[in-house]
Amino acid sequence: MTVLIVTFSKDNESIPLVIKEIEARGEKAFRFDTDRYPIEVKLDIYSGDTERVIITDGEQKLDLSEVSSVWYRRMRYGQKIPDSMAKQYRDASINECRATVRGMIASLPGFHFDKMSNVDRANNKQLQLKIAKEVGLLTPRTLTSNNPEAVKQFAQECPQGIITKMLSSFAIYDEQGRENVVFTNPVTSDDLDNMEGLHFCPMTFQENVPKALELRTTIVGHQLYTAAVDSQSLEGSTYDWRKEGRALVKNWQPYNLPEDIEKKLLKLMAEFGLNYGAIDIIVTPDGQHVFLEVNPVGEFFWMEIYSPYYPISQAIAEVLLTKKIRYSIEKPFFSSVL
Repeated sequence: MTVLIVTFSKDNESIPLVIKEIEARGEKAFRFDTDRYPIEVKLDIYSGDTERVIITDGEQKLDLSEVSSVWYRRMRYGQKIPDSMAKQYRDASINECRATVRGMIASLPGFHFDKMSNVDRANNKQLQLKIAKEVGLLTPRTLTSNNPEAVKQFAQECPQGIITKMLSSFAIYDEQGRENVVFTNPVTSDDLDNMEGLHFCPMTFQENVPKALELRTTIVGHQLYTAAVDSQSLEGSTYDWRKEGRALVKNWQPYNLPEDIEKKLLKLMAEFGLNYGAIDIIVTPDGQHVFLEVNPVGEFFWMEIYSPYYPISQAIAEVLLTKKIRYSIEKPFFSSVL
């Protein structure tokens, strides 16, 4: 039994954590770094009379007929293609790499953790909020707009103020190639008076929800692992705990999520056909749980490295090897929240 892990060479500690758990169970894992394809990795896809797919990475070779499960993780198509190549040709090459790899993944039989089409659908944040509300979760009032007047009116309707965030994963890179992520930020009165930039790019605005705690609930199959952090303990993490992620990394504590919230989250996962999701939730000072978003390939490694309470890599390995997906929402389930 071999698990194919589709990722990129600079992915974080989650990959070796899961590989270790797979190998501890006597099975194999093959890592396909998409950023090293096509320069350093070869991919042969045969169709017609012969149906065969071969990945060659140095001395390692994998016939994908041996693959029983696929972990669809992180993609960075064609990053090793030289920048010196003319842009139109480099872009064409990257697009061809993307189409080839995604087509290969989509055509693979076996268990997918999770199906690429389900991940793509779940990545639509506006759809997430719609379905979350339909399953009974509380969600923040939200406006996505390129209309300054609509934003100003929305701000007047939100007495606690508003914040702004990106629907897409967005980062700015400096001359040394260092990544600067665009985080969630408050919208000030000066911002409301200077919104000409909306004509070039829409933004998403939400009511500012008061925070007692922020939660990260990681769902793997039928298992739920919830951790809480006091993001208000540091000035820099008031609106987005990730801004002080390194400082807060050891501050996450186990949290008992109410059973009705667990059930609603599992229902949300079922609606998207997901077996994995990293979910962000705000706990308000009066004890309400407000759903923000689910990342279908979200991070978990820091919780496992710095805490003994979250054996998430073990849970992922078990699902990949046993292919035991989460229980149906009509059946009883048992939470592993600690």
